[in-house]
Amino acid sequence: MDTTTLAAVSGNVSTLGYGLAAIGPGIGLGIVFGKTIEGMARQPEMTGRLQQTMFIGVAFIEVLALLGLVAGYIVK
Repeated sequence: MDTTTLAAVSGNVSTLGYGLAAIGPGIGLGIVFGKTIEGMARQPEMTGRLQQTMFIGVAFIEVLALLGLVAGYIVK
């Protein structure tokens, strides 16, 4: 194999790896938003507290997605 083909395969594997790493945070975000809306519907008086907790959870989930992106660049 020449180096051009090897580089192309390596780039495609990295892209596939990040795509797989983004699935987890995507599912996590869906669950967090869904449960927050469900909690607001059940107890409207807790809306403010639920939103605060949701935003903290979303921040942690997004960090996982960014780590997946960075890991693709580090491991080459």
